[in-house]
Amino acid sequence: MNRFTSRLLALAGLLTVEIVLGVVLFVAAFAVFFYLTRVVFVNNSLALDDWAGGLMDDLRQAHPWMTGPVRFVTFFAALPFLLPAGIITPLLLRRAGYRREAMELVLAMLGGIILNQLLKTYFGRPRPSNALLQTLGLSFPSGHAMLGMTFYGCLAWFLARHFNRPGWVAPLLIWVLLIGLTRVYLHAHYATDVLAGFAGGAAWLVACRLGIKLFWKEEKEILGD
Repeated sequence: MNRFTSRLLALAGLLTVEIVLGVVLFVAAFAVFFYLTRVVFVNNSLALDDWAGGLMDDLRQAHPWMTGPVRFVTFFAALPFLLPAGIITPLLLRRAGYRREAMELVLAMLGGIILNQLLKTYFGRPRPSNALLQTLGLSFPSGHAMLGMTFYGCLAWFLARHFNRPGWVAPLLIWVLLIGLTRVYLHAHYATDVLAGFAGGAAWLVACRLGIKLFWKEEKEILGD
């Protein structure tokens, strides 16, 4: 058996349930993101954005006390929080002996920030003009939604996979969902921005995971002899 065939067999041997599910999730997330770009930039439809924005306006008018807590929640996916968290958390992981996971989180966050800015620049969608807080930059996809999905999604994976805490997955994903809702509530983003952020963050997170799995030799050597 030649060297090339051996490597192909080694790669095929890593086609575990995790890899297959990862590919399915990536394709699904990418398809959702692509669909939203068609809705927003080809069909120029605002139906979902108007409906979601109106729903949040009704909620705010019925319960004006919620604005303070909503501002508090949205902070936990803002760069002033994520940047230090993206430094401290890998340091703690490395100190605990999880060097690969620490590097994965760093790469996921740095790559997510760069990818989000590239996508915003490419699509160039202005933010809503009636935001309830100061906003900077462009709107599509939402950085809070995309980076929140990346950061808290990584934490959920680490807790379930390496710390035997699968019970944290659902609360962390709900937390990401709440953060996305705050962006619509505060008119910092349109609903389609947030959904695209979720989809983009999920696709990027899965791509990072698959990259680690296949090319960083997580479980076995696949590029060696």
